[in-house]
Formats: sequence, C-alpha cells, structure tokens
Amino acid sequence: MSERSSPDVVADGDEPEEMQSGRIIKRREQVEGSTTDQRLLDNRGPSDWVHTDPWRVLRIQSEFVEGFGMLAELGPAISVFGSARTKPDHPDYDTAVRLGKALAGAGYAVITGGGPGAMEAANKGAVEAGGTSVGLGIELPFESGLNQWIDIGINFRYFFARKTMFVKYAQGFVVLPGGLGTLDEVFEAVTLVQTQKVTSFPIVLIGSDYWAGLLQWLRDTVLASGRVSEVDLDLLKVTDDVGEAVQIIKEAAAERDSLAAGGGEPEGSATRPD
Repeated sequence: MSERSSPDVVADGDEPEEMQSGRIIKRREQVEGSTTDQRLLDNRGPSDWVHTDPWRVLRIQSEFVEGFGMLAELGPAISVFGSARTKPDHPDYDTAVRLGKALAGAGYAVITGGGPGAMEAANKGAVEAGGTSVGLGIELPFESGLNQWIDIGINFRYFFARKTMFVKYAQGFVVLPGGLGTLDEVFEAVTLVQTQKVTSFPIVLIGSDYWAGLLQWLRDTVLASGRVSEVDLDLLKVTDDVGEAVQIIKEAAAERDSLAAGGGEPEGSATRPD
C-alpha cells in the first residue's frame, strides 16, 4: 500500500488496512510503511547487525555449503596433519613429501590444512606425483594463506566447519610430528572412531620416537586409571615407514569395501554420517 491509514477503530462494514508480507498477513497497526525489498535495498541505517549471531549462522552455513560443494566429487582422499613449523631441511619435511607422493600413487587425494611446513610438504608430494592436492585453510592472525602446492583450496573462518571437511571427505588420517593443532586433530579423530561416529577410519602416526612419550603416558596413566580401554589405544597405529602407513590405509579401505559389498559393518559400529 502506498499510504498507511490511521489505526483508529474501523467502522462496521469497513475493511481494515491490510498488508501481505510473503505468507504473513498484517492488519491495522501491524502494517509496515515499507516492503521487504525496500528495506533490503535501502543502505541507510546501522550496520552492526553483521556482527550478530543470526548473521554468523548464515556465514557458518555458507562455509559448509562451499566446503561440501568443493569436495563432494573429490574421490578417495586422506587427510595429512603435521607441524606448520617444519622446515624444508628437516627430515620430517622429506617424509611428508614422500608420504604425499605415496598416497597419490595409491590413488588418494591429499588433504591438508593448507599451511606451510609438513602440510606444504605433503601437498608438494601429491602434486609431484600427479595427484590431487587439497588445502583447507583457516583464518589466523599469524599464518599467510594457502601454500603454493594447493590445487583445490578454501579458507575457513570457523574451525568446526573446517574440521568437518577433514573427516567427511577423508578415508583416514596420517599424522606427522606436530604441535597443539596436530594433537587436536589426532584426539578428535580417535574420539569420533571410539564413539562410532565414523567407522573403518584408520589413524596412522608417523614417527615412533616422537609419539612414544604420548603413547606411553596414555598407557601408563590414562589406561591404567581405567579412563580408556585397550581397544581405544589400538586405534592409533604407529610406524616410521611411509610405505607401511599407506598399506594400513589401503587395508582399511579394502575392509570397508568388503563390508559394504556384503551389506555389513564392523561389530558394534555405527553407520558413518552423511
């Protein structure tokens, strides 16, 4: 309506002023003086609404939509984790390059956090072997974008959206020596498998010397106090050999395919979420 009438009492037989907004009908004093399109296109007014939770929900949703859309047709992939601080002249860097090459040679895309160090090395190995190299970056104050070896990449604002992509589009994790971020990914993966949120999902730690102290503490303290079970710790496979790591991944994939063909799943397991 072009004009808004007075909300005074309407005489018998007269129709009250009415406005339809989508499927909603408003009458009398509820009638607004502008349309939804007018308010959308009018750039006047405060802009602090972009920092409110309802707007954040839309940004979060967009990250899931973009991530799903980018990776839905990726094919078999493995997420590789490791320290961003690993230097090119460190042995772990060479290990990560060889790992990326071996995974690509086995038919897997390589997914990393897209940063420098071990992540860059794994992406580099995948590219040099002719495989697909994926980077899932994160907005941080102290890291500068995706590394140069990324074929397909996306930067996330939110850790939890990024974490979902690491698990949903990977058939397993291979973990090189790393810091707090790497440990976070390891324990989240173990938790998801232990709680049967994902199934037939191998977790391989490369570097027995590096991981020995953590694994010993888990056994001597956490397991000994009854806070985890032996089977939980068995979810972590440790090796120093890139070839063995890839073999563990391939065996888990074969087991998963066999179970899928037979219409079964591991005893006590839950179906992997879509």
